[in-house]
Amino acid sequence: MASTEQDPLLLLRQSIASGGAITPTASSDVSAQEVPLSQATHLTFSTPSHISLPIDTQTRFTSNDTPVDLRSIYIAWLKREVAIPEYNASVSKLNEELGDKGQVRMLAFVERLDLITWLEGASEECEYIKPLAGDKDGSTSTAAAALASKGAAAPAIGAKLGRSGKGTLDPRLAVIYNSERKMGDRNSVLRGIKPTDFSHVRKLAAPFMSKKSQQAPPTSISNNPALATHKKPRRPDPIILLSPSASSLLRMTNIKSFLENGQYVPPNSLSASSSTGASMLHINRLMKDIDPNRPMRFILVEGPEQFKPEYWNRVVAVFTTGQSWQFKNYKWSNPSELFRHVPGIYVGWRNEKPPESVRNWGHRVVSIGIDPWKESTHNTIDSSRWRDHEIVEHIWKVIEGNMRSKGWRRDQAPTSI
Repeated sequence: MASTEQDPLLLLRQSIASGGAITPTASSDVSAQEVPLSQATHLTFSTPSHISLPIDTQTRFTSNDTPVDLRSIYIAWLKREVAIPEYNASVSKLNEELGDKGQVRMLAFVERLDLITWLEGASEECEYIKPLAGDKDGSTSTAAAALASKGAAAPAIGAKLGRSGKGTLDPRLAVIYNSERKMGDRNSVLRGIKPTDFSHVRKLAAPFMSKKSQQAPPTSISNNPALATHKKPRRPDPIILLSPSASSLLRMTNIKSFLENGQYVPPNSLSASSSTGASMLHINRLMKDIDPNRPMRFILVEGPEQFKPEYWNRVVAVFTTGQSWQFKNYKWSNPSELFRHVPGIYVGWRNEKPPESVRNWGHRVVSIGIDPWKESTHNTIDSSRWRDHEIVEHIWKVIEGNMRSKGWRRDQAPTSI
């Protein structure tokens, strides 16, 4: 065991605190050149004065009640920032290089952590370091460590530590040191002297976390007012209902060509066959009095079988043939009540009168006549159907006027009609 005057642990800690050089050398000469650790026989400290100690000197640090040599302590300090596997690999490599010259003690994780914390000055106690001989309470090591941790010059090796001249700390000075406030660093605050296992806290918190997750609603824009203000709700698409009657002049097969292009073709013609079998169509129309900047998309369906209750507030027109069975599954099955909420549109031939039922429903059902269809010899659209475009514009005017009166705006739709 090293003497009190040349304790390797105190020398190492004091040199670290003061930033002094710690050099492995191949001789006891303090001016010797640095050599690789595998070839070193001594460790030279530049502060407080040049001192060289044999590198295999046993220290007061113990592992499994066995003293650990200075070389093992020094390499543990050199590898303080690396992970455990890298530290173990470095020790194994050094042992191979040393051969029969000696062996480096591989410290356990807790031992290495406790040693590094003490050497850095973050802790004044280390359970693996035995007190100095003749100083069982550890006051001598504490005094020297306190000086070293402050970066001040510790008492010279061999000099008296106190005024009593007996090699022990003066009692009055000990009182002063005991009254000092110990300042910790990140190591003592975050890690402490020993690693603490908080895994038991997870088990205690599990019931509270599961209960909170069941009660707390999912975070979304819909239930978070702070987020909802940054995203405007999307305006729903208006809906137009068509008549499913086989006698209707406008069906799913030809309604898109009629309302978008202003051209009428019979529902069973070759020109209309591309839309056969569709249960829903989309058409775009610019409603200048509602939104002059972007076209509105309209949804066209023949029946309300897939409707949700709120969909009825989006219905803007009902095409009818005058047959009341069409309204059997509607929200308002009575035609008179239906057309108080939604405008009706009857499209027939120009040279024929509307059915009596349409005339009885009053002005809320607009009757429109189109020119009779004439078959072309070359399966082309009749060039004389220029009136179709005028009729389509009239239909859209009726729909747009109703939408404005019901509350359709550029960025919103009515909540009821």
